[in-house]
Amino acid sequence: MQIAAIYPYLFPILGYLSGSLPFALWITRLAKGIDVRDGGSGHVTTTNTIRQAGLGWGILVFVLDVSKGFLPTYLAFRSGLPYWAVALTAGLAVVGHCWSVFAQFSGGMGLATTGGSLLAINPLGFIITVGVLVSLTLFLRHSARAAFLTGLLAPVVLWLLAQRGLTIWIAVATGVVVAIRFLNDWNRKYRELWLDREP
Repeated sequence: MQIAAIYPYLFPILGYLSGSLPFALWITRLAKGIDVRDGGSGHVTTTNTIRQAGLGWGILVFVLDVSKGFLPTYLAFRSGLPYWAVALTAGLAVVGHCWSVFAQFSGGMGLATTGGSLLAINPLGFIITVGVLVSLTLFLRHSARAAFLTGLLAPVVLWLLAQRGLTIWIAVATGVVVAIRFLNDWNRKYRELWLDREP
């Protein structure tokens, strides 16, 4: 009984540890011998990896960051956990990506890992959420504000488009984390839509 009682909490812990794997930090250090946080945006992200190590390494980081959300969420779902436990697993995977225990609680912005969590459950929900993000980015011309609003609005848009159940749970859990993470960059200035800081 005790094992059964704690079982739903094991996957959220797995989610956080999976999300915490700082692939951009490790890969950039391996490829170029530098700390990805020392240049560009200062974030442990795909875009910053591309700037400092090149497109190929950046694509690898992107795939791995998506998998950090996909794998624990998929495993939690396939294990038959209640919706709240699967959503908590997804949310904590994004928390781990943003505030990694393996990188002194620095990290990325959470978008790729959020995408992986949604993709694990509902590919259509993933496509809709990407559409919301792209639309807001093109309209606002400010990536951080677009991502912040996507975190808050994606669950509403998904619901309006008849996406229900676990998709909404995950969109809320991950969206709150993304909104909190991007709120810090609300007033950040951009030269372009590539997350570059103004000099």
